[in-house]
Amino acid sequence: MYNRLDRTHRALSVFLGALTLAFVGVVLVCDAFPALLPGKSHDILAAISLALIAVSYLIYQAAHHPAWREWAKAAMLALAFLFWAANQVWPNARQAVLLNDLAIALFVLDVFLVLVGWPPTSPDESFGETYSDSREPRSGGA
Repeated sequence: MYNRLDRTHRALSVFLGALTLAFVGVVLVCDAFPALLPGKSHDILAAISLALIAVSYLIYQAAHHPAWREWAKAAMLALAFLFWAANQVWPNARQAVLLNDLAIALFVLDVFLVLVGWPPTSPDESFGETYSDSREPRSGGA
């Protein structure tokens, strides 16, 4: 049962990711031809793209059953995308600035946590990541 559920989560996350790419494509086309989208439509499509990728990433993580630290980090990243999405459509400039700053803070924190190696994880083969053990001697001599 878990295998099927995991495949379903993974398929759903890939579907939402592909839908997100389609929205991003529309946004980029409309950047080239601004007359295609009236008013705030561009901002709304951009916000939908950000929110969709946040949700698809959380679904992807759920399929992998990560440890609580990895789950917390994934939730933090998704929250950053959601703050950024809200910033795209928020009508009040003061709140928009706050949402933008919160998104920036969470993105910066996420990258910082990667730099310091938190949480310590094993490679994620689905992203093609590999790690070498620096404690092992290198072959080939110097």
